[in-house]
Amino acid sequence: MKSPTKFPTRSLVRLTALCLTPALLVACTGTEEPQVALRVALLTDGGATLRTVTPNADSSSAPVNADKTVPVIGGVTLNSLPSGQRLALTLKTGIESRSSDLADPQPFVTPPFTPVCLIQTASSAARDRLLTLSQCDNGPQQLALYSAGGTLIWTAPLPTFLPPAPGTDVPPVRLAVSGDVGVVARPRLGGGSEVLRAALQNVGDTVAVVSDPLPTPAIRDLVAYNAGLLAATDTGVQKLSATGLPDGAALAAFGARRFDRLWSGTAGSQNLLAAWRSSVLSNQNAQPLLIWDGNASRAASTVASVADLRDITLAPDGNLYTLTATSLTRYNTALGLQSGNFTPRVLLTGLNDARAVIWLVPAAVPAAN
Repeated sequence: MKSPTKFPTRSLVRLTALCLTPALLVACTGTEEPQVALRVALLTDGGATLRTVTPNADSSSAPVNADKTVPVIGGVTLNSLPSGQRLALTLKTGIESRSSDLADPQPFVTPPFTPVCLIQTASSAARDRLLTLSQCDNGPQQLALYSAGGTLIWTAPLPTFLPPAPGTDVPPVRLAVSGDVGVVARPRLGGGSEVLRAALQNVGDTVAVVSDPLPTPAIRDLVAYNAGLLAATDTGVQKLSATGLPDGAALAAFGARRFDRLWSGTAGSQNLLAAWRSSVLSNQNAQPLLIWDGNASRAASTVASVADLRDITLAPDGNLYTLTATSLTRYNTALGLQSGNFTPRVLLTGLNDARAVIWLVPAAVPAAN
């Protein structure tokens, strides 16, 4: 893996509409392209408000420019789409994509099962697949796999779910997707988790085949990273085997300790993995957020200690944005991985029950004739 590249402090990227890659936004013509600052989209107010802001350079006294706020009903989460110019908004009743101005809602194909009660959506590492889970009160669990364009690839009813009694440390339900294969981890009666794998059996099928639930020690989170899937466990971050089970070998970069959340993404030119232990479950005021560049010879670096972390996004401008229930903060990953100084800047405070954050690229503005 290449050594970290130092980026300018100002969060600007070159935008060429025809040449956006998941790894980095680059100009791919011989002509000068306008520079456009990244936007950050947030889902706040417990899922009732969708908002975008444009972070300013550190030299500016104002941390952000407020762009737009729109109300939504039953917002669940946000996911990035490959172009960077649209986002996927999961609502309880379905998924829709929206432009970087939060306009032009385009609904994904409605799944064939009813009712629809979406509770979670996960993206593939390339952001070209979205796996979503529907679970109504006292109802069955149903999976749906979509392309980034909103086409339904397959659906799958999951075997009957008998959740354990609620408790402060019951493992959550988590999703991950790699290619056209979906993985679900859910809490198991008697303790720990169970893993199910969903995939098409034959070309042309529209209903995926789901494996029998396999018992496993507690899985706290799942994420797609590079070409594989990873699990957060009580004994470290572990790779998933072909069956969907953690392989039992903790990634040395994070150590053999518990993590509750995992995130992956590309900041600048690097594919990064982040891990965090819940401050709520650990009864601590804050817990370290660790980030790793995939280099097996290096340990993960501590970005900051964070309490009540809700979400993060790793952006092509070389920054990491953390979202707590009440605040949004920016960290310079390129500089931090080189020097240990992630130069934090608080961008927003006073948020109410924030839920999700992603980066966006504003649509290109045509040049004047």
